[in-house]
Amino acid sequence: MMMKRAKTMAAGIGLAAALGAGAAAPASAVDLTMYYPIAVGGPLTDVVDGMVADFMKANPDVKVKAIYAGNYDDARVKALAALKSGQPAQTSVLFSIDIYELIEQDAIVAFDDIVSTPEEKAWLNSFYPGLMENGKTKGKTWGIPFQRSTIVMYYNKDAFKEAGLDPNKPPANWDEMAAMGQKLVKKSGGQVERWGVMVPSTGYPYWMFQAFAMQNGEVLMNSEGNETYFDKPAVIEALTYWQKLGKDGTMPAGAIEWGTLRQNFIEGKTAMMWHTTGNLSAVKKEAKFDFGVAMLPAKKRLGSPTGGGNFYIFKQTKPEERKAALQLIKFMTSPEQAAKWSIATGYMGVSPAAYETDALKKYAADFPPAAVARDQLKHGTAELSTYQTGRVRKALNDAIQAVLTGSKEPEAALKEAQSQADRLLKPYR
Repeated sequence: MMMKRAKTMAAGIGLAAALGAGAAAPASAVDLTMYYPIAVGGPLTDVVDGMVADFMKANPDVKVKAIYAGNYDDARVKALAALKSGQPAQTSVLFSIDIYELIEQDAIVAFDDIVSTPEEKAWLNSFYPGLMENGKTKGKTWGIPFQRSTIVMYYNKDAFKEAGLDPNKPPANWDEMAAMGQKLVKKSGGQVERWGVMVPSTGYPYWMFQAFAMQNGEVLMNSEGNETYFDKPAVIEALTYWQKLGKDGTMPAGAIEWGTLRQNFIEGKTAMMWHTTGNLSAVKKEAKFDFGVAMLPAKKRLGSPTGGGNFYIFKQTKPEERKAALQLIKFMTSPEQAAKWSIATGYMGVSPAAYETDALKKYAADFPPAAVARDQLKHGTAELSTYQTGRVRKALNDAIQAVLTGSKEPEAALKEAQSQADRLLKPYR
């Protein structure tokens, strides 16, 4: 799961929620409101609207007002404000890491309390376990994966050839990324025309940093959401490595913008970039050079956190609204729809069955980068999520940016972030 992302859009549309085999349609029309984040550049609204058209053709008995609400934070704020105003949404795609805040505010209902048939219970267990880590807690399932991603490395094969590197061998570890990155830097008149690598440090710096930490053998939080480990030696070492890439001139020193990085890569201003797999279809469409996609490089191990959004059902819903919302979510996450979504956007097919559809099988065979995020799930971990998650993330983000912009050193910055997190999380232990 993400950029300075697209403009806020609102659209009200009617849609039919298709039902599983043998299920009955609602006895009367049900109106739903769904908040949806526009999280990555590209015509995602067109894709969602196309899926909506399929619903409308299948069954006009459920009408959904889809509100495209900007980025994930915007969508969460608007959805919670609607709940408090007495005009609640029934379902939304929100950040997978919002789970603890939504539970603490008593805003959502567990899917275990809604599903009833054996088919629905099997559906709950049909998704990749790695994607469900951010959807489960307290022994229940609160979020269903939909707009999900991992971080991958995009690299310019033409730049690799120009630098005398094998275009089919991207860096497999940190040492190789630093060494290859140095060779890939291109200067003219003392000015850098092309950097070796860029890792974004605005927008979601904690997400990128979590990958570095994991590759160095550390996780940043526990599964209960009430402890963080920002000041462990291997975590400090991970931030020191990221800092060194800028100090050595392999990547620009200072902040690297999330929202413009894809364009920098497409324009040849960096030979490698770390970014969400949700950019894959856009890069495929826009790049005028041969490019590759690889798993992130290892230090002690391979690793990337998952990211993106889950479907939630809000607690302030009538029984018939919950059933209609469940039917909608089942349709959107069905193997065929998940495959269509993955092909159109670059986000992951959220279940093994999605990759067994003829459409996604053929697409991944013809375009192997489409399978990289799925394969990297074997080395994945849950995205950073805790109670007080916004404030905890901000403490870590501030520490990362302070180090990368040169105002603090890694150890001091991370110890300060850990101290803030301890203060925030102590009441939840």
